[in-house]
Amino acid sequence: MKPLSEGYNLTTEVNHFNLSYDDIGSGDMPIIFLHGYPFDKTMWEGQLQFLRSSYRVIALDIRGFGASRDEQSLLSIDLFADDVITFMNKLEIEKAIICGLSMGGFIALNAIARFPDRFEALILCDTQCIADTAEVKANRYKTIDEIKANGPDDFNEGFIKSVFHKDSLIQMPEIVEAVRNVVFSNSQQIIINGLIALAERSETCTTLGRIAVPTLIICGREDVVTPLPQSEYMHEHIKGSLLRIIENAGHVSNLEHQYEFNKILYDFLMSLKVAYTAMAEEGNRG
Repeated sequence: MKPLSEGYNLTTEVNHFNLSYDDIGSGDMPIIFLHGYPFDKTMWEGQLQFLRSSYRVIALDIRGFGASRDEQSLLSIDLFADDVITFMNKLEIEKAIICGLSMGGFIALNAIARFPDRFEALILCDTQCIADTAEVKANRYKTIDEIKANGPDDFNEGFIKSVFHKDSLIQMPEIVEAVRNVVFSNSQQIIINGLIALAERSETCTTLGRIAVPTLIICGREDVVTPLPQSEYMHEHIKGSLLRIIENAGHVSNLEHQYEFNKILYDFLMSLKVAYTAMAEEGNRG
């Protein structure tokens, strides 16, 4: 089913703010992409263009980021997940495949735990189910104090270096610069509000055993932000899940190795189609 208003940089009012999104392609089962912190929906452009000929693909600017402006609300993973469900209701999307990277993965895990009937499949990219430890949480608030005192530039530069594999920083200057532009486009307040949302999030590890939809987990082997053992843990605890590791990739594996990432994504989506077709044929025979 085609979206009613296909295109880029569309907006709709969701929970008292204007959510910006891209909605292109066509297909029976929409795929919703959720970006990481402190990025925006443009990080998924390579996946949208790759899949649009066969799927309806939707990328959201999460509340406060990109063009989804909101500096007043107290941001939280719960609120972000509520926004996703309200957005789906607004566009009359009964069920979707949800794909989240890093913070987007936190949101996807939160949403599927609270609204399991709204999702047909789950794709977790360079993310984790744990909450911040006391030490990590304290460090986030220390970082917030430093940003308030000195501005966000040093934090932004350090974060950009942390998300890429060391080779990518040298060999992919255009991609690194594009990410830098997105990160630096955030206001100081949104950088701070996002850090608070990350620091105060709840763990979702105890919900993994209840996930009953096909699940794909992708992780860059050299991810230092949400390290590979976290993906391995989720793989062990989500029944029937698939784990795919991308070599020589850091935290933004979809940008660093787009071809391999897209192939993994496509193979998973095709396996879903095969399974759905088999189920339909079995139903017809019955």
